[in-house]
Amino acid sequence: MKKLKIIAGILLLSSGLVNAQQKSDVAITGTVKGVRSGKIYLQKFNNKMFFSIDSAEIKDGKFQFTEKLLLPELYGLTLNKDKSPLYVFLESGKIAADIDTASYYEASAVSGSKSNDIFTAYKKQKGVKIDEFIKQNPASIVSAYVLYRDFSYRLSPEQIKQNISLLDPSLHNTPYVAVLNDLVSVLSSVSIGKKAPDFTAQSPDGKSISLSQHRGKYVLLDFWAAWCGPCRRENPNVVKAWKKYHAKGFDVFGVSLDKKKADWIKAIQDDQLTWTHVSDLEFWNSAPAKLYGVRAIPSNVLIDPDGIIVARNLRGAELDKKLEELINKKTTK
Repeated sequence: MKKLKIIAGILLLSSGLVNAQQKSDVAITGTVKGVRSGKIYLQKFNNKMFFSIDSAEIKDGKFQFTEKLLLPELYGLTLNKDKSPLYVFLESGKIAADIDTASYYEASAVSGSKSNDIFTAYKKQKGVKIDEFIKQNPASIVSAYVLYRDFSYRLSPEQIKQNISLLDPSLHNTPYVAVLNDLVSVLSSVSIGKKAPDFTAQSPDGKSISLSQHRGKYVLLDFWAAWCGPCRRENPNVVKAWKKYHAKGFDVFGVSLDKKKADWIKAIQDDQLTWTHVSDLEFWNSAPAKLYGVRAIPSNVLIDPDGIIVARNLRGAELDKKLEELINKKTTK
């Protein structure tokens, strides 16, 4: 539990760094296609989530915000707080946004922000190499964001450090780099060959269950969520592995990054996930996910009977192949 407190402290520190930055004036004007009246919400991005910080009235299809905000930084504009917003990298000055609610990303347009222009161009590219992208835009907040958001989960700690070094020093106090620096330390502590850190969380019926209670078996620590399409598509592979190897000493310990308990329980039932499940229902603020450096789901960690991490992020046939290798090796000793 000490490690969870340390991580929480680091995240609070990174928030302090951001709050210490100077706020700048920004004016956002825009139109909403097909909407004459109502409200539009300005949201702030934090840890893969958006939080509403202000709202404006839409009058005759037009809206305006005049704010002092931390800049440059990622914000969002939306008419529905429960849905993903239009991503907008704001800079000081005048920003114009023409929003098409039928297709936020494909049809909406933002002007007046060089950072947003870089982000828009990035989204249109395929096969982006993050080191090359950073070298082309070393001082752009977009480079720090893209490294944090789109690449951190597929890079080793060493690769993350190398890419951070390519960023202009002006970006080193951003929340993205603060999280990345912490992630380097966390991923190093939960790499293959290291002892899996223990944690305790609540089951659907409110019982406190610890990972260490499954010691003595091969355990797949499986991070997923009901809202995660790729997770739901991978679940049948995990079910197949559990049925094939459970009697031979294999188990699954599911950790959900859900927000709504009812959705979590329904997904367990619908996907027939008959193993142990826990969640703190904190979405991307999930304490177990932070402990294991999970930045994308589905994600998993395979732990041996002695509590040592032997593999990470096994999918489909890879999971079956690894379990067959390990369990056969165990039974032939």
